[in-house]
Amino acid sequence: MIKAGIIGSTGYAGNELVRLLMGHPEVEVVWYGSRSYVDEKYANIYRNMFKLIEDKCLDDNIEKLSKEVDVIFTATPQGYLAGVLTEDILSNTKVIDLSADYRIKDVATYEKWYGITHKSPQFIEEAVYGLCEINRDKVKGARLIANPGCYTTCSILTAYPLVRDGLIDVDTLIVDAKSGTSGAGRGAKVANLYCEVNENIKAYGVASHRHTPEIEEQLGYACGGDVVINFTPHLIPMNRGILATEYASLKKVNLPDGSVGYPDEDMIRDCYKKYYKDEYFIRLLDKGMNPETRWVEGSNFVDINFVIDERTHRVIMMGALDNICKGAAGQAVQNMNILFGFKEQEGLELVPMC
Repeated sequence: MIKAGIIGSTGYAGNELVRLLMGHPEVEVVWYGSRSYVDEKYANIYRNMFKLIEDKCLDDNIEKLSKEVDVIFTATPQGYLAGVLTEDILSNTKVIDLSADYRIKDVATYEKWYGITHKSPQFIEEAVYGLCEINRDKVKGARLIANPGCYTTCSILTAYPLVRDGLIDVDTLIVDAKSGTSGAGRGAKVANLYCEVNENIKAYGVASHRHTPEIEEQLGYACGGDVVINFTPHLIPMNRGILATEYASLKKVNLPDGSVGYPDEDMIRDCYKKYYKDEYFIRLLDKGMNPETRWVEGSNFVDINFVIDERTHRVIMMGALDNICKGAAGQAVQNMNILFGFKEQEGLELVPMC
């Protein structure tokens, strides 16, 4: 058994971490950190935990916590961990951060898009971007994991194989994504009130959403060059889930018969299988099946498929995941399993709710 502490345990991602870790046979949660609810019983905040958790919430003293646990999860706003992380903490324990503080390698890019000064840039280089299916080997020996965001996880995994193998023109890539309201967090905001969200859909962060450079950076590593995309997120009236629909022009390639032309259905499907056939949490759907958020809700799965538009020589890539699970807490647990040598799907073999 390993001991885990969660700072930010009363947010949506933090609560999902609690739920998942309670079902993990190798983990004991010993610290339910929450600045807003210190000394209040955790089960009073989340009544689904009534008679399951008797602990009270503790503060966010990460230095003290680092001496008591094997791993710390920080489900906190941008800037928190960067403001408190020290070499002593990383020497004491592993840290899996669900914020963006260590996802982007260029400090100036982070500060530009997030509008805050990074207070511990000395740890950025060693932080491993915890997209498990792509960086698994790097995760294994890390002290600090930058857990990817929900939009980014869906957007990157949906396009990654085709970007990696040069089957699409990355300069034409457009990502159109929709998210449930839990992605905006548990804090009270007028824009997230029921009457504001219900019976409505809206784009936001148009040409300015802060997950854009994260997607660009990771896809840039995949293709070995700079990537600039159009990314437009939308808020839709549901609790959980992300659906990303991505568009890109196909590139002419050498075909199996020796001619030059655009990739066909079989070539694209073989490309996805090449990278994902052994990935438990990525489900490449059968031809004609489009990903839907309802079929991944409450699970750590990512459903992916594509359609080739022969008329325009473009490919439409689609991906769906649960933003709170695979897009946050589930991926954090997956990273933890890799770090400590557990079976990667331990505690995550969750059947989707619907």
